[in-house]
Amino acid sequence: MVPEMDIKDLGVRQVREWFAQNAIASFHADQCLRWIYQRQAEGFQDMSDLSKKTRDLLQDHFHNDRLALVRTAAAADGTRKFLFGLKDGHTVETVLIPEKAHYTLCISSQVGCAQGCRFCLTARGGLVRNLSCGEIVSQIRDVQHRLLPDDMPLTNIVLMGMGEPLANYHHVAAALGVITHAGAGMLYSNRRVTLSTAGMVPGIPALGRDTDVNLAVSLNATDNRTRDRLMPINRRYPIESLLDACARFPLNHRRRITIEYVLMQDVNDTPEDARRLGKLLTPLRVKINLIPFNPHPGSPFKTPSETAVVRFQEILIQKHFTVMIRKSKGRDISAACGQLRAAQAVGG
Repeated sequence: MVPEMDIKDLGVRQVREWFAQNAIASFHADQCLRWIYQRQAEGFQDMSDLSKKTRDLLQDHFHNDRLALVRTAAAADGTRKFLFGLKDGHTVETVLIPEKAHYTLCISSQVGCAQGCRFCLTARGGLVRNLSCGEIVSQIRDVQHRLLPDDMPLTNIVLMGMGEPLANYHHVAAALGVITHAGAGMLYSNRRVTLSTAGMVPGIPALGRDTDVNLAVSLNATDNRTRDRLMPINRRYPIESLLDACARFPLNHRRRITIEYVLMQDVNDTPEDARRLGKLLTPLRVKINLIPFNPHPGSPFKTPSETAVVRFQEILIQKHFTVMIRKSKGRDISAACGQLRAAQAVGG
């Protein structure tokens, strides 16, 4: 009988505690974790530097399965999207994004999302459930193992996929510990891991206290009335409280918070919006990603003109902000979050 517990659902500290509780020297816990996350071991019997007794004990208590690959899609620009199946039949999306000399992997933290952002397709189905630590880190592990299309390295991880990471903080924090652990984990640098929040203010101090990863905030409006309409979370945590939490977020002298701003035609893309955004952000150490809206079926929003996007950027640059226009990738494979899962649900 296969054990129900996935060992990847345990963080580094928990695995070490399990080894200690079973009177096994602590350094063997790190050996086990390195086999899982660095050597891609399929089974415990492959862990040749552990005793047979330890391997048998691990096999009796845990499994180390991979996610089911349900569907893939490849775009002309090199973006690849994976739909992974979970044990209970639900699915989550993971997107591999090519950069100049490396890949970035966008991973999910929940099945669906409860935040209800009007411009986001994932929000339409509501929240189904949180992902476990193992389901979060398995997206990275499995892409590393078999789904990288070439030798270009996967160096950056962003929690910007399905779900609100700070609404699943317990499992996300454990996963971040595995992803960034320099000895027994996945070896990703903290500065190359970014968590994006829709503005769940209570989780921001915890993230700054417990981790050293980058923070990105999806702002998308410059006044509470507009943000209330676009992002219902703003009714609980309005712009003022969100920016106050950002001001208190610990940053070393080289770090900045990323402000994500999805530009929607005739909603939040005017020069007046740009000037208000600059005024709001002037007290903070931030860089700004402008993201022209990526349309999807049934959405009431439209992509702004290129002229409007560039004008918005220029106004912010004049106010001495670092501003990037993040062009959508994978348009030909419906790479906006939630689209591949939605297509699968209707048999597309």
